[in-house]
Amino acid sequence: MTVKPPFRADQVGSLLRPAALQRARAQHDEGELSDGELARIEDAAIEQLIERQQSIGLRCATDGELRRITWAYDFLSGFAGIKPVPRAAPPAAQGKSLQQSAKGMNLLTVCGKLRFVGSPLLEHFRFLKQHTRAVPKMTIPCPTMLVSASRDWRETVDRNVYPTLDALLQDLGLAYREAIRAFYDAGCRYLQLDDVNLAYLCDAGMRQKMQARGDDPDVILRSWVRGLNLAIAERPADMTITTHICRGNFRSAWFAQGGYEAIADTLFNELNYDGYFLEYDSERAGGFEPLRFLPKGAKRVVLGLVTSKTGALESRELIRQRLEAAAQFVPLEQLCLSPQCGFASTAEGNELAEEEQWAKLSLLVELAPSIWPDA
Repeated sequence: MTVKPPFRADQVGSLLRPAALQRARAQHDEGELSDGELARIEDAAIEQLIERQQSIGLRCATDGELRRITWAYDFLSGFAGIKPVPRAAPPAAQGKSLQQSAKGMNLLTVCGKLRFVGSPLLEHFRFLKQHTRAVPKMTIPCPTMLVSASRDWRETVDRNVYPTLDALLQDLGLAYREAIRAFYDAGCRYLQLDDVNLAYLCDAGMRQKMQARGDDPDVILRSWVRGLNLAIAERPADMTITTHICRGNFRSAWFAQGGYEAIADTLFNELNYDGYFLEYDSERAGGFEPLRFLPKGAKRVVLGLVTSKTGALESRELIRQRLEAAAQFVPLEQLCLSPQCGFASTAEGNELAEEEQWAKLSLLVELAPSIWPDA
């Protein structure tokens, strides 16, 4: 049986917030519930969530990101040197405005030298580790999300502090190195860095927008690679660090499209991750041909063949067929399965029911042993 993650049947991280927690958070926002009362409700919801993950047979468990407003803001906003400011207008995902997530959608600007000064997410992880028998998995945004490809980084960075993108990414990478060490010291051995920037570079339209503002997408990619590798360079040998390449996941909507060909060689051969969670739940992701760049060895690709955006349960036979198609380009032993993304990148969650979420995760757990003996 495989001991080290990513596992044959894995998960990206976020899970739907239970209705009771949603009500409690609304009451807290209205001043009807204290911080302590909300925390107790969160604790109980996460304990139930952990037990459900264990009961269906997942080898790893997350806290579902239940305490967060969004997948990225809660972590990045805590670094020294970062100042949240109100946006002129909320972003939109295929026509769906993120206005509902306004509390977590402030623009993060860089106004001083970047340093890691601790994070509430460390306590989130400690609670998870204390309450699970499975491998506790932690998810955080990757460092380059501070300079999202969807906007000009020069508009959100004080150029007197960081005159160049490389200078910023140098300090950001070192700050993340401290964060990764803190998670390791807290007992984390499975850490995932979530990334939408790399998916943006798969999108021809987004690449054109970058070029229109004077940036070369391939030059930017090389800067990101240096920053990402700097962040994970000193991880201990017994710590697995993966990435999830996301195309957008707000209330079942999406931001980017396009196959992985434009980034695959760099992704697999220059970025020093142990595994790659790739979205393959729709035609927007293109074919499996880019998997040919994955080097033979220990690295794994986790194929997101089950969608978290809708409730309809996928066919086992179709998943098998798609795995067989992927195995034409990369050995089957280097592949795993997961949903294409989390189920709730923001507090609102995707447009499916909780039981549909669990059915999809259960399907992967039940299917994996029939494909891989070590599942």
